[in-house]
Amino acid sequence: MAYAPGSGSGDHSQTVANHYNKLEESGLEQRSRSRIFYLRNFNNWIKSVLIARTLEKLRAKDPKRTISVLDLCSGKGGDLLKWKKGKIDNLVCADIAATSVEQSEIRYNENRQREGNRIFDAEFIVADCTKDRLKDKYKNTDQTFDLVSCQFSFHYCFESYSQAFMMLRNASECLRVGGYFIGTTPDSNELIRRLRKSSGNSFGNEVYNISFSQEDKTNFPLFGAMYNFHLEGVVDCPEFLVYFPMLERLAAQFGLKLVKKWSFAEFFKHNVRHKESLTLLSTMQALEPFPSIGGTEPMSTEKDDYKYAHQFLSSLTESHSQDHRRPLRIGTLSQAEWDAATIYLVFVFEKVEDVSPPFVATPASQRLTSAPPSGNSNNDGEGSKSGS
Repeated sequence: MAYAPGSGSGDHSQTVANHYNKLEESGLEQRSRSRIFYLRNFNNWIKSVLIARTLEKLRAKDPKRTISVLDLCSGKGGDLLKWKKGKIDNLVCADIAATSVEQSEIRYNENRQREGNRIFDAEFIVADCTKDRLKDKYKNTDQTFDLVSCQFSFHYCFESYSQAFMMLRNASECLRVGGYFIGTTPDSNELIRRLRKSSGNSFGNEVYNISFSQEDKTNFPLFGAMYNFHLEGVVDCPEFLVYFPMLERLAAQFGLKLVKKWSFAEFFKHNVRHKESLTLLSTMQALEPFPSIGGTEPMSTEKDDYKYAHQFLSSLTESHSQDHRRPLRIGTLSQAEWDAATIYLVFVFEKVEDVSPPFVATPASQRLTSAPPSGNSNNDGEGSKSGS
């Protein structure tokens, strides 16, 4: 695929802010009835493992260090419990949606009250992380961080070069050398692969849908390559392709070096082998029990959505003794949910040097046409993945 010049001249920040401000918080009972209950839990598991593994790396370097975290595009505070479990010392949350920031701060204060103040200190900032310099907004002018996290939101900054520049400046400017910048974002190669397989300009299933307005499936701008993303009951707003080689190039200007990049499928396969991560899958209900328990209906009514789980279970049954008091049961995701999950990737950058590049309004890199690897991913054809 070729990437053509582009500046992303439109401004969709307020559209995104309005969307998330209007989203109502749903209770546990309501979430459990959602068609994407297990998908959301699976994505949450990915974040939990990523955060835990990165904190382990930091403590391996210095077991006694105090840890400060910057949570970019922090939303309603969905990761507050992860930071608590990670035993961090200080947290700064920044998000463009004022309502989300307010709800996040309320959630934090309630937790702090329950814990008798035995919890990390926190600061909450309403800001557009793609346009506002966060360093100017911190209460502590000498604030530094050991870890910066941006989960399921980084793609918004690729609306324009200037927004991507500011996002990376915010991620790196106060990050200590040896610290990490981690995140999850849609894989542009995977999105375009699926787009090209489709007969029109959209693709998806009952769970998610992605549509492009441009007719050309060959050339995409480096910035401002917009598509509309719909996820059942959660997301319905414009997003932007993140051309990863460009991200690496920009990140390097800020002293950030890529440590690792995984697709969600790769990250799952790698981490599910670890006992703690496997246990967490069950604790977080990140996979749907198959066959269903106690006569409950499966999440999907499509029989083929569980064909790979059925095949895997059959192979287990054949290789095990039939003297089981209880039938064998595995954990899985429906095909529709797996297809939605595998549009994403995980990234980890390390801060290797302190640099502060000057802003260039029209970077030479933006005028180039680049071709990323066309790798033949098979994420959307692998079927439901078995876990616990």
